[in-house]
Amino acid sequence: MDKEIIFVIDEDPEGGFTAKALGLSIFTQGDTMQELKNNIKDALACHFDEESDIPKVIRLHMVKEEVLAYA
Repeated sequence: MDKEIIFVIDEDPEGGFTAKALGLSIFTQGDTMQELKNNIKDALACHFDEESDIPKVIRLHMVKEEVLAYA
């Protein structure tokens, strides 16, 4: 059992957010950051058979892409 799990969070170009767990096949999304956080907890509960197996720390790594023109 790992003590923490890391999710990579991306802003969806069409609105909302997506989350993908590193090293596990867990993926979810939400229209708001609060909805995303709730959906991550729900996804973890579905992925792990026992609640005691769910990592106690959920780390969210935000990815924001910007394009800068040099001209």
